[in-house]
Amino acid sequence: MLRLTWVQPEDLIGHELRQAALDGRDASAVASRWRAAGGCDAPARAGASPQPASPYLRLLAEELLDELAALPSPSAAEEPTDLDEIRARCSDWPAPRPAAPPAVSPDRLEAAWLGRAVGCLLGKPVEKLPLTGIRRLARAAGNWPLTRYFTARGVPGELTAAYPWNRRSAATSLAENIDGMPEDDDLDHPLLGLLLLQRHGRAFTTADVARVWLDELPAGRVFTAERVAYRNLLAGLEPPHTARHRNPFREWIGALIRADVHGWTNPGDPAAAAGQAHRDATLTHTGSGVHAAMFAAAVIADAATGAHDVHACLRTGLTVVPPGSRLAGAVRHAVRLAETHDDFDTVVDALHAAHSPTHHWVHAVPNTALIAAALTHADGDFSGSVCRAVSGGWDTDSNGATAGSVAGLLAGSPAALPEHWTAPLKNRLATSVGGFDGIGFDTLAHLTHTEATRSCPGPS
Repeated sequence: MLRLTWVQPEDLIGHELRQAALDGRDASAVASRWRAAGGCDAPARAGASPQPASPYLRLLAEELLDELAALPSPSAAEEPTDLDEIRARCSDWPAPRPAAPPAVSPDRLEAAWLGRAVGCLLGKPVEKLPLTGIRRLARAAGNWPLTRYFTARGVPGELTAAYPWNRRSAATSLAENIDGMPEDDDLDHPLLGLLLLQRHGRAFTTADVARVWLDELPAGRVFTAERVAYRNLLAGLEPPHTARHRNPFREWIGALIRADVHGWTNPGDPAAAAGQAHRDATLTHTGSGVHAAMFAAAVIADAATGAHDVHACLRTGLTVVPPGSRLAGAVRHAVRLAETHDDFDTVVDALHAAHSPTHHWVHAVPNTALIAAALTHADGDFSGSVCRAVSGGWDTDSNGATAGSVAGLLAGSPAALPEHWTAPLKNRLATSVGGFDGIGFDTLAHLTHTEATRSCPGPS
């Protein structure tokens, strides 16, 4: 039986109820109706429940999703999605593009692409596992704190039975199986972002993002908010309604993993990077999901110059996020924890205590906070950053990828990245995005450099 993930109404309703609680919407009446009818909570880690709901429950779920969407949100005032409203709340919004913007070298961009791949690959086999499982698997292999890729060698079978490797990834991402960089949405989306800029330039619209997706992105390669938005496009909805209609994942991490290319191509111009990330993100996300993408793009734009340390880059990222938002508060809290505690496990435990009871493991708020904590605690060091980001759990491959991109930029060149991380990639990326399968990271760096140095519109 085919149970398509992330789109079944009977599964979406539980996620929307959780999002309503985060927004401060009073969904108690809706929740009572759903439970009285026999409705279940959303799957904790899977994308779909094992069995379909009855036709009655499915119709009820659709009706209740629309009722939940109509409830007023107390958080909306401090967490706008509209770019002008976001800028109005950011008193330290970055200055416009300088007349002669700083350059970014192909070497630095190659280090960023490699860093993104390394962090993603490190996190792939333990994606969806609880924090306890990640720690126990790594300790059993003598790899805690993390210093290298995960391995099944020497790990007792009863432990992997209790905490199974990610079934889609173990065959290509455990140390003994790595043979080039396998496909992952955390790399597919930067490729799509590169295609977007090649076809439409930096003045692209959100509709242009949708066109590139429909032309180049197989539907089976999108998940959570992206899958719902893709479905909404095929149903005839247009952006930004694609992000809102029956999309309980609109504040999850998907837009953040698309942000890198916007930072890479706007070195020294975090405002322009954040603006591009906003136009990309609003196809699929709102609120915290959009803020996370803008934050990441601004951090990366600052890091791309090589002129600032990681702490300055993170401060720049916060200048494009509404200061009263949940995302800004979570990042500030994470940075304080990382500055206070020498033991990163202590930082992670505090972050999980703060966020895990209320947030799904893919939500943008806790994951962005963890990325900021990892980069802060490692002081921008490459190995330290990717290992801390992955060791913190939640969306391990996405967090490792973003931390690796930032730390790769700060390292400045492929030669500055430890060979035990980069050699297994064999300068080869697998993808289903047309025209890119098997491409080298050096080639990707030159293509990205072309977009970063292309003439662009006026001041941001």
